[in-house]
Amino acid sequence: MKAHSEDAAPFTAFILKVANRCNIDCDYCYVFNSADQAWRHLPARMSTAVARSAAHRIGEHAAAHGLSAVHVVLHGGEPLLAGPRHTAALLAAVREGIPTATTVHFELQTNGTLITEEWLDLFEEYGVVVGVSLDGPQAANDRHRLTRSQRSSASSAVRGIELLRSRPHLFAGLLAVVDLANEPGEVHDHLASFEPPVIDFNLPHATHDEPPHRNDPGLPEYGIWMSRVYDAWLAGDGNRHSVRMLEDIVALSSGVRSSVETLGLAPSASIVIESDGTIEDVDTLRSVEEGASRLDADVHRHSFDAVRRHPKLAHRRTGTATLAEKCRACPLLEVCGGGYLPHRFSTARGYRNPSVYCADLEYLIRHVQGSLRHHGWHLSPDRATVPEPSVDAGE
Repeated sequence: MKAHSEDAAPFTAFILKVANRCNIDCDYCYVFNSADQAWRHLPARMSTAVARSAAHRIGEHAAAHGLSAVHVVLHGGEPLLAGPRHTAALLAAVREGIPTATTVHFELQTNGTLITEEWLDLFEEYGVVVGVSLDGPQAANDRHRLTRSQRSSASSAVRGIELLRSRPHLFAGLLAVVDLANEPGEVHDHLASFEPPVIDFNLPHATHDEPPHRNDPGLPEYGIWMSRVYDAWLAGDGNRHSVRMLEDIVALSSGVRSSVETLGLAPSASIVIESDGTIEDVDTLRSVEEGASRLDADVHRHSFDAVRRHPKLAHRRTGTATLAEKCRACPLLEVCGGGYLPHRFSTARGYRNPSVYCADLEYLIRHVQGSLRHHGWHLSPDRATVPEPSVDAGE
């Protein structure tokens, strides 16, 4: 693996693909229903030997960079398919392999349908905080998130969420994918009813070659949709949760760094370890093309220091240099950051394009910044020079 001469920030979040199968069949899933079908050739679950090797590399990386804490995220597929006993062995291997000088924050993302008291006891033992994916009320959720027999997954997911709520210190939040067919305020309010600390909204993965569905291509429909979520969030009586995308826009507009890699210019700090130990770039790149996330590296032979200088990760090191000219000249660049990497892709120009959601992000940022100004917030001068939204769109 050829290294790159430029330096890069260390990794602080390590996503372990502990299971490479799923018990539901989301039609938008970037693992199983996208251009890259690597899962077919990967072990169904991560072995303890791979987990030990991953932990050794994480500990090595943490020691080299003086990291006081790292995040280890159990992911899939559906990570609970690994089973409680095997997952306990994986967690033990990771904890034992990372020196005690580095605190390990365990996280897990699940569809929620398999959560039991036994799982909660295990999460309690290792301090695993759990996020659940749910797209809204049953009709909204079941547009895309059906079981393999094409039945609703909503009631099983809600049952799991209610179990998780019984131990609120383990509840990390909810994750939903935006669908224009769903009513944004209804979706927000339904998710908020579970009292999650955080609600994450993801835009559907799309590229310039395969753009997202739109009812009217002339309108920034996803930006309008998320703007209505913002309005519902502000209007909520006693809302205590954050909506991560919206909070990040508020923070970035005020000159504070983003907490996620989909907005802003801060370099990504996460890396993926597959169930066989291979190391990959952000796994959502699988929605782009076959092999887009592949780095030809693994935890058995390569250190994370070698991986972070890999030529395919240049986008993490060079800041705005890899962005499209339009993005570099945009007054919203510090907030938008050019959009999420997979959403910039085209066969003709690679990742040197504005996001396929460029107009949507512009509309949403303008909407949020207009609201902040209305409420007397002071915005950083270089982040607040754009006029108010001008698209009517029937709002």
